[in-house]
Amino acid sequence: MSIEEQLERLRKKQDQAKLGGGPDKITAQHAKNKLTARERLELLLDPGSFEEFDMFVAHRSNDFGLDKQRIPGDGVVTGCGLIDNRIVFVFSQDFTVFGGSLSEAHAEKICKVMKAAMKMGAPIIGLNDSGGARIQEGVVSLGGYADIFLLNTLASGVVPQISAILGPCAGGAVYSPAITDFVFMVRKSSYMFVTGPNVVKTVTHEDVTMEELGGADTHAIKSGVAHFACDSEAEAILGIRRLMSYIPSNNVDDPPIKETNDPPDRCEEKLNYLIPDNPNKPYDMTEVIRLIVDEGEYFEIHRDYAPNITVGFARLGGRSVGIVANQPAHLAGVLDIDSSIKGARFIRFCDAFNIPIVTFEDVPGFLPGVAQEHSGIIKHGAKLLYAYCEATVPKITVITRKAYGGAYDVMNSKHVRGDMNYAWPTAEIAVMGPKGAVEIIFKKEIESSPDPQKTLDEKIAEYTEKFANPYIAAERGYIDDVIEPVKTRPRLIRALAMLATKRDSNPPKKHGNIPL
Repeated sequence: MSIEEQLERLRKKQDQAKLGGGPDKITAQHAKNKLTARERLELLLDPGSFEEFDMFVAHRSNDFGLDKQRIPGDGVVTGCGLIDNRIVFVFSQDFTVFGGSLSEAHAEKICKVMKAAMKMGAPIIGLNDSGGARIQEGVVSLGGYADIFLLNTLASGVVPQISAILGPCAGGAVYSPAITDFVFMVRKSSYMFVTGPNVVKTVTHEDVTMEELGGADTHAIKSGVAHFACDSEAEAILGIRRLMSYIPSNNVDDPPIKETNDPPDRCEEKLNYLIPDNPNKPYDMTEVIRLIVDEGEYFEIHRDYAPNITVGFARLGGRSVGIVANQPAHLAGVLDIDSSIKGARFIRFCDAFNIPIVTFEDVPGFLPGVAQEHSGIIKHGAKLLYAYCEATVPKITVITRKAYGGAYDVMNSKHVRGDMNYAWPTAEIAVMGPKGAVEIIFKKEIESSPDPQKTLDEKIAEYTEKFANPYIAAERGYIDDVIEPVKTRPRLIRALAMLATKRDSNPPKKHGNIPL
């Protein structure tokens, strides 16, 4: 065979592999407003940067007629490429080939890129669109899932792992994305559930649609499984590119620095007047954040889940930071089970990948109630505390208003190794709110008073003057400085520069036992 014939043979095999399940299957994929596996990679990666691995891998099964259906690539496109000139490793499941189902060979391809990513210290991005395990292969396909789960676990905290769910993801397949750091879903086209609607109806007699059971909004709002619910595949994939701009490639690199024209000494006059005079009146903490960070850009994570706390990425003086903030506009910013879990997971990601944590605090305490207690607010609230205590990255706190009770301790107080703790003059640092405290301390005096309401009001004013301010904490050194709100941005930027060489560590151990 001549070289021309050999080259022609190669090109035909390449063309066959690139066609996946063939033109009809591709047309059907497009008819569902879904991109193909390769189109998704073209959108995700820098133009011309994709290097494919294992294009010609095929399954090795002969049962149930599979010996007559050997399609190159076997339902997943794998390789590496660049995002903003930084290397990433990728796999993109191809629904046009066996419904994207996972076989032994399919799993081996995914495992190969995951192992390579850990060796090179590069992120792993998985674009999931699969009907699940390939039933014809039986336990071999199940073993493939377990191989992937193990690598997800070993890669956790070593390189960032990002999942996009761009079609069905059911049964055992859901546990790989669940272990990864961030999950993107697309409304009306992606679904995640352990058991589907038909099984649910058979077992529990509940009628539920795919969207209600495991759609993007269900997981972004109710379960917290998804960090982002997007309106299109393009929005999800471009969201991954934006997320990548804030995070490092691995656990020994620093986050990328982006030059900014936003002056580091910018003072925002509006900050002096954002906190309402009435301590029970809400305000939007994300407005505070956007007035402080570079160019007002705040990339919020888990926006729709547990909105009484907000977490996300921003930059200060070009440095990437993780933001954790109570949100007084929702449930008064109280801490509950969901917000504690949300905050803890985000903090642990930032700590694993060397991203400084900036906390904006306005918290009246933990949410009371039988449902919260019986559902384990004690152990779940302890997750947030554990995450803050464990974190060794630079940690800065700004108390804008309320810092009451145990929640004051939890939200990166000086006592849990907060590096720099600032308070605005509007801060109220106390065991509880003035009214509740007075009703306990002066209970008998108020009850025996000829005018109980007048006595109550007087005692509240007295308590507020003495305790509902930041100065006692500042006298103790629990607050490093009481600052003017307008000067928050320059103070944070200078603090981050000072903390850039911070070195801290935890006692030697295999791992801690976080209260799960």
